[in-house]
Amino acid sequence: MIARISPAQLGGTIAAIASKSDAHRLLILAALHRGETRVMMEQRSEDIDATISCLRALGAQIEIFPDGVLVRGIERANENPLLDCGESGSTFRFLLPVACALCEHVRFTGSGRLPERPIGALMQVLQAHGVAFSAERLPFESSGKLTGGTFSLPGNVSSQYLTGLLLALPLLEIDSMISLTTRLESASYVEITLHALRRFGVNVTVRDGSYDVSGKQTIRSPGKLCVDGDWSNAAFFLAAGALGKPVTMTGLSLDSPQGDKMILDVLRRFGAHVEATACAVTVSPAPLTGCTIDVSETPDLLPILAVLGAGASGETRLINAARLRLKESDRLASVSAMLRALGGVVEELPDALVITGGTLAGGTVESCRDHRIAMSAAIASICCRQEVTILGADAVKKSYPAFYTDFNRLGGLAVCEPA
Repeated sequence: MIARISPAQLGGTIAAIASKSDAHRLLILAALHRGETRVMMEQRSEDIDATISCLRALGAQIEIFPDGVLVRGIERANENPLLDCGESGSTFRFLLPVACALCEHVRFTGSGRLPERPIGALMQVLQAHGVAFSAERLPFESSGKLTGGTFSLPGNVSSQYLTGLLLALPLLEIDSMISLTTRLESASYVEITLHALRRFGVNVTVRDGSYDVSGKQTIRSPGKLCVDGDWSNAAFFLAAGALGKPVTMTGLSLDSPQGDKMILDVLRRFGAHVEATACAVTVSPAPLTGCTIDVSETPDLLPILAVLGAGASGETRLINAARLRLKESDRLASVSAMLRALGGVVEELPDALVITGGTLAGGTVESCRDHRIAMSAAIASICCRQEVTILGADAVKKSYPAFYTDFNRLGGLAVCEPA
């Protein structure tokens, strides 16, 4: 799909969509509860649908309704299921340990860049605990069920490895302990996991650099849960408020464990006006000035922060970003290419971007099949003088299928057409 966007300021009020991060975890835990759970969320995405498909393959019964899903948990796991994770890294890394805890044999596959993304460290700890794999990358088959004990895991590759183990270890026969061999990055994503586990009655003892998980725990559903509003995707329209007209977003919790709510602090550092209450968040424009931002804890914000840097005066430095080369695209390269295609000035370093503000004009951007590149390019049109064309614009379906609809609802001028 191609999106053609004429420059226009966005403004108005819109509701945040359901958090993909929260939904993955709640759906998996609901499937591990032997009973019914209603998970409330009005919008889904390709990644969430990938998790639903995999849970069905494992034996869960899931009905989809306009306002959410009804999950009937796995009574007995299916034999030798095929889990197609699509392009969802969360689905793959969360369900790899879970499926190996439930099944003697499992087949895994995926598409897009997923087979290229890191998984080796997680596979190694699973191999040390009773699981064998037919290959080192997707597609592959696993054999042998996961056993408990002590798991040593790096914390600086992907917090999703840790989340996958935390979801799986309560199912095992014996107690387990996870020990991190490096400092944990993106720690807030693990907090989302721990919060979800508590909602389902699972106990995890967190010590300095380690996690103690008792075996034979019963997953107990509260019956009905609402998925948290998504700060990661809200960041795009909140940034639009800083660059155009005031934007108000509802459905975002200031008490959320999501680390990407840090977008409010970053917007203030750039100079935008931010008002946040329990009911809504409003961001209003003001002269923006570049700054230095450490994105090691909030890597998903980097693409839209780069757009803010391009719309600010002076220089913006986005540092400690090496892990972004392992996302749906090499995001340091793809964000640099996006800004340059629009007339921006950016220096790409091994683990950082240095952006000179005030130079965007317009042009054609390749999304690289990366949803955050496509959405960032759309928001960048606010700062441009000429049309912005996004190739592969349908990449937004991965996390925010209604993005262009909401973009236009706020006053944007996006026209989407088949490629």
